[in-house]
Amino acid sequence: MNEIISLEGIHFRYDPDDPVVLADLSLQIPAERITAILGPNGAGKTTLLHILLGLLKPSQGTTRVAGKPHIAYTRRELSQLIGLVPQFESIPFNYSVYEYTLLGRSPYLNPFQLPGEEDHDIACRALKAAGILQLAEKPVMEISGGERQLVHIARVFAQQTPLLLLDEPTAHLDLQNQNRILSLLKKMAVEGSTAVMTTHDPNAAIYAADYFVLMNRGQIAAQGPVHEVITPEILSKIYQTPIRVEKKNGYIMVMMDKDLDLWA
Repeated sequence: MNEIISLEGIHFRYDPDDPVVLADLSLQIPAERITAILGPNGAGKTTLLHILLGLLKPSQGTTRVAGKPHIAYTRRELSQLIGLVPQFESIPFNYSVYEYTLLGRSPYLNPFQLPGEEDHDIACRALKAAGILQLAEKPVMEISGGERQLVHIARVFAQQTPLLLLDEPTAHLDLQNQNRILSLLKKMAVEGSTAVMTTHDPNAAIYAADYFVLMNRGQIAAQGPVHEVITPEILSKIYQTPIRVEKKNGYIMVMMDKDLDLWA
């Protein structure tokens, strides 16, 4: 497997007296593919993304990106290599949608340097790709939560990094926009980009991803292709609820199994 990220023996807790969030975690993320990280609330998915980005430093273990340890990169270099769409983001100023998207070009500009024509063109293409070019002049704080999520995604598209990290990217979107974003991620993978997304929705993961990581209690419970990981036995154990996995017309679907008594 051609990997873009490798983690070995990662341990992390937010404070010395806090519970362990990640424990002896090892993981390889394949390049030029979509990896979905699934798991229940509190499994450590968001913490893992922040470690991949370099925002958090593990107390033990090593993290390598594109063959080099995190510490070998400057913050600017990492910003040109990895982009993040957070689950929640506080925007301190009331930027327009266009201005906020243009911030994705910051890693390529020197201090006090203004964006050039190419930067503006890239921002426009990012808005168009996310399907929100018509919102360009709207203040970010005056659009819906779903539209704001699309703006966050457009900003990362403008950043043009080979690796995208997305924390619940479809959580606030309607079905049409979910399909738009997931289809766009698949297209980007075909064109050579790599994306890592966390999600609570196994069916969204199956639609977009071709590699799967299941987390539980700060550890990797399973990782691999869909047929190895997305099974009723593994999912029912991880989520502590009866789950059925069916294949219909070539599509794999995950659903609650009301006929199965998990506790029998």
